[in-house]
Amino acid sequence: MTTPLYHQTATELAKRIRDKEIGCLELLEVFLDRAEKHNPALNAIIVLEADKARARAREADEALAKGEIWGPLHGVPMTIKESFDVTGTPTTWGVVEHKDNIAGSDALAVQRMKAVGVTLFGKTNVPYMLSDWQSFNEIYGTCNNPWDLTRSPGGSSGGSAAALAAGMTGIEAGSDIGASIRNPAHYCGVFGHKPTMGILPPTGQALPGNNVPPDIAVIGPLARGADDLEVATQAMAGAGGRDAAGWVLNLPKPAKISFKEMKVAVVLQDENCVIDSEYADQLQATIEKLAGLGVTIDEKARPVKDTKRAHLVYLMLLRAATGGRLPDDVIAEHRARAEVAAPDDMTYKTIVDRAVTMSHKEWLAWNEERELLCREWAGFFEDYDFVLTPMASSAAFPHDQVGDRADRTIPVNNTRQSTLDQMFWAGYPGVVFLPGTCAPISLTRSGLPCGLQIIGPHLSDLSTIHFARLMEREIGGFVAPPGYE
Repeated sequence: MTTPLYHQTATELAKRIRDKEIGCLELLEVFLDRAEKHNPALNAIIVLEADKARARAREADEALAKGEIWGPLHGVPMTIKESFDVTGTPTTWGVVEHKDNIAGSDALAVQRMKAVGVTLFGKTNVPYMLSDWQSFNEIYGTCNNPWDLTRSPGGSSGGSAAALAAGMTGIEAGSDIGASIRNPAHYCGVFGHKPTMGILPPTGQALPGNNVPPDIAVIGPLARGADDLEVATQAMAGAGGRDAAGWVLNLPKPAKISFKEMKVAVVLQDENCVIDSEYADQLQATIEKLAGLGVTIDEKARPVKDTKRAHLVYLMLLRAATGGRLPDDVIAEHRARAEVAAPDDMTYKTIVDRAVTMSHKEWLAWNEERELLCREWAGFFEDYDFVLTPMASSAAFPHDQVGDRADRTIPVNNTRQSTLDQMFWAGYPGVVFLPGTCAPISLTRSGLPCGLQIIGPHLSDLSTIHFARLMEREIGGFVAPPGYE
């Protein structure tokens, strides 16, 4: 059975355009029709610029008629996370106070994706301040998961993943500080790549007054195929700003091409985060398939000896980074609570109180611990190619917008677990700046998609993506949700 155009990968679509099997404007109309049909129920695409996109698509058709190819994604329709600046559109991060913040120029990533040929036609939904594993806000409302409208598509790049899974866009880009690319990819059954920190400049993916990229945060692609991740990563990567005058990025190509050459560590359980049995079963089945395909599997090796401490380092540095967004009166409330908290109080809210109010000297001490973690991981990768882990506690959970995010729970093994526990898998590679690729693996017994996280050494982005590519070829990749085939 032939895959419909709207569920083909961006690289496949680009080839069809180059082979003149379909025109750029014709393909754009396919995705605009899909958005008209499915977006009302999903609310994934929240800014639509159809007329501008049609003009761009016509130019792409005219260029191709003259033998000009703008790049590897010439004519491929694209949407992008709302947090990226796109000229003439609002960049709000779901914050009402910024609803009139209209971008005067394109983000650098948008410029670079346009340079490789995409036709940008819209922006996708996010949570308030990009700070949730759900995607809802007072400006645009709630984004739903195409696999089950009652469930979250993930966050904060939830609209990105939902639009891809529903076949409403060709390729996407998001951002990630706490699995905000990888988590939606996992929940919606698509591919996502969190790159090595610093290789994809985030210029133009910020709110007014924020000119310094926050610690740990990155931008990166989401797609329906691993090849797309590589093309988009390469397109958006490279020095920006002052560094562009001299720095050149040369990402290493994969040194090992086949599964039979690869040795991986598998970490499917950790005391910091319980994994739901439905998800755990699919993870284990995937590991067994990889072993059968020749991958050398080690289920006992661990890159980090003290994961509890490593997770605390992540939370302290993460919340120190996001604390910079808070107004002075809120900081004062955090400080007052931190000053009276018991020394042995390690609950999440107290960790936040301490993190957002720590002194610079205290931050330097946590950063020193991080450097030691970086070295611990680097030493581990002298013997292993990758570490394979879960991406969350479970598959996508039901919408829950009540109360404080830190107090919410999700169903795991017929009990209620804190939504925050699964931050462990986000921070595992995140705090030490490492690349992590999420690849879809299968459906749970409840019929929900789930993914595997592939973590590699510093700057091994093309290698983690290649592992995902091999999984896609040998085990299977993107599957369309029922009703969106």
